[in-house]
Amino acid sequence: MEFFLQQCVNALQWGSFYALIALGYTLVYGVLRLINFAHGDVFMVGAYLAFFIATGFLAPEGAFGFSRELTLWLTIPLTMILTSLVGVTLERVAYRPLMRKGAHRLYVVITALMCGLILENGNLALLGASRRALPELLDKTVYQIGGVAVTNLKLWVIVAAVLVFCALHLIVTRTRMGMAMRAVSWDRFALPLMGIPLERVIVFTFVLGSAIAGLGGLLFAMSYPALDPYMGAMTGWKAFIAAVVGGIGEIRGAFVGGFLLAFVEIMVAAFLPSTFRDLFAFSTLLFILWLRPTGLFGRPLTSKI
Repeated sequence: MEFFLQQCVNALQWGSFYALIALGYTLVYGVLRLINFAHGDVFMVGAYLAFFIATGFLAPEGAFGFSRELTLWLTIPLTMILTSLVGVTLERVAYRPLMRKGAHRLYVVITALMCGLILENGNLALLGASRRALPELLDKTVYQIGGVAVTNLKLWVIVAAVLVFCALHLIVTRTRMGMAMRAVSWDRFALPLMGIPLERVIVFTFVLGSAIAGLGGLLFAMSYPALDPYMGAMTGWKAFIAAVVGGIGEIRGAFVGGFLLAFVEIMVAAFLPSTFRDLFAFSTLLFILWLRPTGLFGRPLTSKI
């Protein structure tokens, strides 16, 4: 029983990473009906940005000589801000010109795939294939709860995912910008007639989604300090599966789907050979879509004629 509970804690941590990335997928899709396949690599960029920021600030090797606590609290907002700039740059350079020309969504999706490959191989060309380790920014403490070991870092990751979900839900449902985002999702062509700046809403969406991915990259680098240029590829695909399983376009679906997928993966790796993990992860998507084509929380879209 203790072993099972320990795996549940591990699944909550992995589910938090998937949920943070899946929220970015579902935000962009919910507003633009665009699957931003470069989002997993934005997560990778966030982890690398966190590495360089922390290395630059931290004493004694860093240029500024800050303490670990101060470095951590400076790294979090700076990583989110710089990662959001990466997301906005992708939107302005790659996606916006195509959407202005009325290109079919398929070509925008293909462009997103190419942007992800550019981020991966650009990182590889500039920084090399050597793995990098984020400096330790937090003193790790292990709590024993009924025979289950829980570190303070795992609690940080889980709490951060829950807080981000709650904040994002409030933004989308309780603010004027959130109302504009929902209006774009409903009818983007009628939005300019209502005096709502469409491009500003789109930029805000990419800022929000990319900042969340940057936070996820920082937390992942703190938990598993082995960064490589391709770390966001498979993780991004798994997060996309989580978003689709939950019902892409639904914030609560992305959140629940991330934890559901992580639970399947962790339990398979715990009780079966680890080589079955990805097989069961992708089969979960197939099975759930077979039962509910729109995902757990998704709703069928209606087209107005």
